[in-house]
Amino acid sequence: MQLDHIGLAVQDIENTSKFWSEAMGYQLLLEEDVPSMAVRVQKLASHGTTIELLQPTGNEGAIAKFLQKRGPGIHHLSFHIENIEEATARFAALGYTALYPQPRVGAGGCLVNFFHPKDTHGVLIEIAQEPSA
Repeated sequence: MQLDHIGLAVQDIENTSKFWSEAMGYQLLLEEDVPSMAVRVQKLASHGTTIELLQPTGNEGAIAKFLQKRGPGIHHLSFHIENIEEATARFAALGYTALYPQPRVGAGGCLVNFFHPKDTHGVLIEIAQEPSA
C-alpha cells in the first residue's frame, strides 16, 4: 500500500484551496461534487504529495458531522490499493471494521472503503482503488 492523499475536512473549500495554492504551491488536480457522500472535493498536489479538501454540501454526511463535532482538520489518510475487494476482506479478517459493507464510488470514480479509527489507533483509514479503464 502506498499513501495516496491526506483528507482534510474544511468549512470553506475556496479559502482553504487558496492557502494551499498560494502559500504552499499546490496545484489543483480535481474538483467535483460527490453527492453519494454529500461533499465537494478538491484534490491538490505538489511534489508527489496530494491533499484532498472535503467540504460538506449540506448538514448531513460524514464530513458535516465531523466538522460539527471536531471542527476543520485532518479527516483521514488514504492508501492506494490494487484490489479493494481483497483488501477489504483482508482487513476484516484481521478484525478491522469497515465502515461500508461494500466499497463505494468516491472522488474521481475511485472505489473506496474506510476503516474505523477505533480499530486503527485513532486514524480513519481509507483504501482506494483507481477506476477501471
